[in-house]
Amino acid sequence: MIRAAFNLQVCLHVRRVCTQCVLCFMVKKYKKTESVSYALGATVTVELLKRKPDVARCVYVSPRSNVAAVAEKARAIGVPVAESEKAFNILSAKENCFVIGEFEKFESNVSAERDHIVLVNPSNSGNLGTIMRDVAAFDCADLAVIRPAVDPFDPKTVRASMGALFNINFELFDSFDEYASKYGKDRVVMPFMLNGTPFSQTRFDRTERYSLVFGNEATGLPDEYGKFGAVKIEQSEKVDSLNLSTAVAVALYKLSVVD
Repeated sequence: MIRAAFNLQVCLHVRRVCTQCVLCFMVKKYKKTESVSYALGATVTVELLKRKPDVARCVYVSPRSNVAAVAEKARAIGVPVAESEKAFNILSAKENCFVIGEFEKFESNVSAERDHIVLVNPSNSGNLGTIMRDVAAFDCADLAVIRPAVDPFDPKTVRASMGALFNINFELFDSFDEYASKYGKDRVVMPFMLNGTPFSQTRFDRTERYSLVFGNEATGLPDEYGKFGAVKIEQSEKVDSLNLSTAVAVALYKLSVVD
């Protein structure tokens, strides 16, 4: 970690831009292949510091901001703080972003003892981040993501999750078969498809474990998933389908209120 390599202490330069701090010079645009990502915004950064302090590397604060509380929280757990306009010019084009948390990407796994939301090839970072927030809000299932998929560590995904990324169990798989071979035994697989039976008629059995499966935003699930017994969320004919994150929220609510 940078903290260990450089033996850095907190380097908050009050009301002036930090031009010599090695952290500031090492800031670069996010790349999926790199081992670090960024939490953009005060709320998301606070969630990082609260939920995953072990992976936090640095907190950047804008000289234009007044975010002493976030800086103090970072200092309290030994995370370096740097005041740097350069970091914001590189990492965030939004004028209302005044805090950025840099963190190491981390391993995560779903639990075999919990229900799962399974996303097959999600392609939109906003949807994935919102679904992470849904998963955290209802707290009745973990999240499995089947590749190819949007990057869960993309700063856009992290921001859309409002920091829920740091507060849920999630796991990535290269195929649905890989997921099923690890967690599919003795599970009820329930794909959501437009030709399924009404979801309102579904009755969950708390002695079972469920995998609620959702397809790509544009294409949905392939027909082969119908073999598991598909369901659909009823809706009016005024729209062709629900947004993916909305559909997942509906399913999570029903799952969460099972007696």
